Amino acid sequence: MEKVMEKWMIRKLDSVLDRVKEPESNLTVGQLGLVKKFRYNETKRALYVYIDTYATHKACCLVITKLIETRVMEDLRKELEKEFPDLAIRFV
Repeated sequence: MEKVMEKWMIRKLDSVLDRVKEPESNLTVGQLGLVKKFRYNETKRALYVYIDTYATHKACCLVITKLIETRVMEDLRKELEKEFPDLAIRFV
């Protein structure tokens, strides 16, 4: 049976989603819906971040979109590492 994530952890995750912004639109990762879900594995001390960036892609702008996406994911990783320094952050 899967353990429910602690409320303090959920608050920190929500805070990160509200802080990290996509530079072109200035919308937050949370507003854009780029993160589908988080999973915490206590045994592995890992936080898994399930992302969905394909929903925002347009064929004509794919290269630019990928560059921006890379920056946003780097910013997201940095913020998650600040909030959860003892966990390995894994993007799925």
